[in-house]
Amino acid sequence: MSPARGSEDGKSSRHVLLLNASYEPLTTLPMRRAILLVLRDKAEVVHDDVGGATLRSATVSVSVPSVIRLRRYIRVPYRRRIPLTRVALMRRDRYLCAYCGKRAETIDHVIPRSRGGAHVWENCVASCKPCNHRKADHLLDALGWELKVTPHVPRGLHWRLINGDQHGDPQWAPYIAVIAA
Repeated sequence: MSPARGSEDGKSSRHVLLLNASYEPLTTLPMRRAILLVLRDKAEVVHDDVGGATLRSATVSVSVPSVIRLRRYIRVPYRRRIPLTRVALMRRDRYLCAYCGKRAETIDHVIPRSRGGAHVWENCVASCKPCNHRKADHLLDALGWELKVTPHVPRGLHWRLINGDQHGDPQWAPYIAVIAA
């Protein structure tokens, strides 16, 4: 499938909000994956793209979805502690360096692992490469540095699955508001 005339370039990198059959937000998907779910009849379109973009192939024409809903309910397992991953930590820290506030690319242990620091939420922060390199295996006190944020374990059922701030699609607001409440 290719974008129809008049549609914006870069629509293929856009994300679509995926809802459970109960309209509970599950995650965001790349547009391609969302369209495959709709074409395979595993999901239905709840809201089309605001711009009205359409994807066309030789035999099929599909409007670009903004929000889709699964046809069958998926049980989401409950976890007491959210697993620490690079993507999850970057989302928690909003891709900002905990030392200087610039764009973060790496993860840093506040108390270095070489000095007994654990690989846990409370000891890990997002960091830019220059700060991470300058800090190396030193403690913050030795450098005279302070953290701009206090590392913490994220809370909430879906905090890591939905990143609506980056996408800013107004059609997602009613579903994401349920999470924030």
